[in-house]
Amino acid sequence: MKDINRIVLIVLDSVGVGFAADADEFGDLGANTVGHIADAVGLNVPNMERLGLGHLGNFKGITAVDYPEGAFGKAKEVSKGKDTTTGHWEIAGQILEQAFPTYPNGFPKEIIEEFESKTGRKTIGNKVASGTEIIMELGDFHVASGDLIVYTSADSVFQIAAHEEIVPLEDLYRYCEIAREMLDVGRVIARPFIGKSGAYQRTSGRHDYALEPADNMMSRLQAAGQDVRAVGKISDIFAGKGVTHTVSTKDNQEGIDRTLEWIKEDFQGLIFTNLVDFDMHFGHRRDVHGYKNCLEEWDARIPELLEAMREDDLLIITADHGNDPIFKGTDHTREHIPILVAGRKVDAVDIGFRQTFKDIADTIEHVLMGEEKSGSFAPEILS
Repeated sequence: MKDINRIVLIVLDSVGVGFAADADEFGDLGANTVGHIADAVGLNVPNMERLGLGHLGNFKGITAVDYPEGAFGKAKEVSKGKDTTTGHWEIAGQILEQAFPTYPNGFPKEIIEEFESKTGRKTIGNKVASGTEIIMELGDFHVASGDLIVYTSADSVFQIAAHEEIVPLEDLYRYCEIAREMLDVGRVIARPFIGKSGAYQRTSGRHDYALEPADNMMSRLQAAGQDVRAVGKISDIFAGKGVTHTVSTKDNQEGIDRTLEWIKEDFQGLIFTNLVDFDMHFGHRRDVHGYKNCLEEWDARIPELLEAMREDDLLIITADHGNDPIFKGTDHTREHIPILVAGRKVDAVDIGFRQTFKDIADTIEHVLMGEEKSGSFAPEILS
């Protein structure tokens, strides 16, 4: 098998390629993030097309090219969930047998009372809500009272929104740490915002507080003395476990820039990047035109990544779940994820339908640590 010393793993947050076989259990039968965007408004992604995207589904205007320039396949999720944490953890090798708890009717009275007692602040909201909409709805009351805006979503999250001039960031983060100690939700999220009445805007001061994962691909690479460089919210998702270097980003473009900077440095190991704009700005807001533009902007940067990579580098492009902007509601969708693999040593082959996201972790450990794993597709792409 050809020698590879570095892998760049990029998660296109929510870019699913069609509903999973068990999608009906999640209310997602018929969802197809890439397919529905292509059908509704067209999608021009020639670089992902060249890497084999068209082979992963019947996407209008995206051709299944005869001679792809990379390996391609898709995978289903085994874990019980369709949220960011669950998807990323399975990509890194940890399968969840039980879903994180969700609170579709808000958090129980006893949880809210305990949180208020420990923080010394009252709360408002306590419901499933869009983050942008709830600060418009309750922002004025929050600014006048100092009460914290607490809300959740279809995901397992406890979110706290506060105006930076009313609740300093360090206080907001401390309140999140209190909630993290109290709860077994997948993530507690700080959602600071600024601005005046009618024009509130969330800031880049968001911070995620995740549960700590079990031993996984990242921690094993770190233990073996290799770098695990996290771009975007990766370190937050894994509570810093297995991460040797981290950089936060304000948007996809900065995430790609920071990834490129690290590709140009000399090290051995993994760059693990999350590009969140697809999900956060467009999927949850059901903005199909914004999602289309975001995908095309990402696609235009792929040649830069490929050009910057060394002979012994491997690029894996994937996702963590779907978020079909054409589908009902504003929730993530239970979908298959793409796996597109590129690099100067990669054979252009169909790696087929993988039975778990964990095959990505198995492949990375096989390639970087020489440990043969049952789900690895390394022998197929690096023959």
